[in-house]
Amino acid sequence: MAKPRFEILDYLDTPLGPLCLRRRDLLSQPGVEVTEVTLDHELLMSSLNVVSEEALATHALAWHGGPGPHDVLVGGLGLGYTAHAALRDPRVAQVTVIEALPAVIGWLREGLIPLAPTLNEDLALTVTEADVYALLLEPPEQTWDLLLIDVDHSPSEPLGPTSARFYTPEGLTRVAEHLNPGGVLAVWSAGVGDDDWFTENLAAVFAEALAEPVRWENPLVDQGQTIDDTLFLGRKARG
Repeated sequence: MAKPRFEILDYLDTPLGPLCLRRRDLLSQPGVEVTEVTLDHELLMSSLNVVSEEALATHALAWHGGPGPHDVLVGGLGLGYTAHAALRDPRVAQVTVIEALPAVIGWLREGLIPLAPTLNEDLALTVTEADVYALLLEPPEQTWDLLLIDVDHSPSEPLGPTSARFYTPEGLTRVAEHLNPGGVLAVWSAGVGDDDWFTENLAAVFAEALAEPVRWENPLVDQGQTIDDTLFLGRKARG
C-alpha cells in the first residue's frame, strides 16, 4: 500500500488553540518529505527550514566560548533541532529539554518526528515535562552553562500570559541565577527589529547582550523568500 502524501500524525486541543503534527510530500520537490507543526491553524515550524532553530544552539555555544563540558537547558522541544544541534557539539556533556506539552514529548518517544531515532538513543539527552518559564523564575535547584529558549513567537508576541515576567529586568535577574559564571541565555524570536526593548533589558542584567539576526531562504516561494529571525543573547559575567 502506497504511503499517503499527506498525513495528520497528531491533533489535539490546547489552551493556545489546536496543535497539529503533520507530514506531507512536497509536490514542488518530488521525493522530499517534510514534517510540520501548526498551532491555531498557523505554521509554527517545519523540518524543511531549521536554520534558526539550529543557530539558537550553535551561535550560543560559539558566543559562550568556554571549553566545556557544558550542561545545556533547552526550553521547548519542538521538532528537536535545537537539542540535536547542541548535542552535536563535543563540548556539551548533557542537554535537558523542558517541554510543557506532554503530546510533544510523545511525538519524540513514539518516533513521529524526523530526529526521533537519533535523539531517543542519545544518553546525554533528558526530556522533562514542565513550564520552562516557571522553572527559570523560581530559585535554581541546579545551574547551567547555557539556557536556550524557543517557546514564544517573540518577546512582544508571547503564546500565553505566563512568560511576560521572563522578559522583564526583574525576571531576567531571576533567570541569570540559573546560569554558571560566563553562562549564556539565548532566546529565539520570529522576525527582526521589533524588540529592541528586550535587548535593553538583557543589557541591564547581563554583562554583555546583543540581538543577532539569522537569515534563511524559503525554497517554497517562487524566486525564494528571505526570512529574518532574531537570536537575543545575554552573557553572565565570568566572575
